[in-house]
Amino acid sequence: MLGIILRFMEILIAGIFSGFIGSLTGLGGGTVLTPLLTLFLGVPIYYATGASLISTIATSSGSASAYIKDKITNVRIGMGLEVATSGGAIVGSLSAAWVYSHGLAWVIYVVFGVVLLTSIVPTVQRGKYEIPKPRQPDWSTKLFKLHGKYYDAALGQEIEYWGVRWWLGEFIMFFAGVISGLLGIGSGALKVLGLDWAMNLPMKVSTTTSNFMIGVTAATGSSIYWYFGYIQPFIAAATAIGVLIGAFAGTKVLIKLTNRFIRWIFIAILNFLGVEMVLRGLSIARIIVLPLAYEYSASTALSIVLIAALLARYGRRR
Repeated sequence: MLGIILRFMEILIAGIFSGFIGSLTGLGGGTVLTPLLTLFLGVPIYYATGASLISTIATSSGSASAYIKDKITNVRIGMGLEVATSGGAIVGSLSAAWVYSHGLAWVIYVVFGVVLLTSIVPTVQRGKYEIPKPRQPDWSTKLFKLHGKYYDAALGQEIEYWGVRWWLGEFIMFFAGVISGLLGIGSGALKVLGLDWAMNLPMKVSTTTSNFMIGVTAATGSSIYWYFGYIQPFIAAATAIGVLIGAFAGTKVLIKLTNRFIRWIFIAILNFLGVEMVLRGLSIARIIVLPLAYEYSASTALSIVLIAALLARYGRRR
């Protein structure tokens, strides 16, 4: 009984941390939770991805309501993009079932890591701006009324913005939905990328709107995961409770932080987890086999090198 309680607490703490980070960055708890459960707590990846989908719904429920109340989330843009991401989630979930049934779980690790790492560069490129440089409104801006404003407590001023390139946002959101279903996450990294880079929204609007959207995406994928038996109630319950607690805490902190600080938290986490997931996948496939301690050390070292390279490449422009 004590072992069960301790195990529950381990997963709960992982959920709290994941929910807090997910709420701050718009990643959703699953993006951080899946690597934590699989890399550090030894949970099989198919159960980890199933629990992550449930926790992502909790993240969205816990933080989205607070961000909507603060009038940072752009509900119009979020709902307009949800059609594409939900369709993609169905495609991704069915693909995941095929991958697991054919013993190719290592592919999920590698794809997960690559997705995280490729999300970094466009985010860093925009890191020199506290508020994005205004772009000329296009046809989609006027047709879909991609406009909004919010009060930024960190800057002490009201920020007004216009979204652009709706078509590119829809394309990225469909791909984000596929990744969500395939990896068992809310795919917040790609949603933030689509809102921040493609549509030129402020980072706080991107992260909060992403939080609003990921719950719907995860709910679509979780029904398919449940059908195939990839959701384990004990793990899912512990993660959902923890992520909900962490998400509520994150909403209280985000409004006090600058967009640049949030962006660099986002980058640092994606960097380490991306490298570690790729190495773990290659290890499972017996392509590169390292003892666990060396694997973590290699991930840390490679992450530091990547961050240093990004700073050298883009730091001078800030």
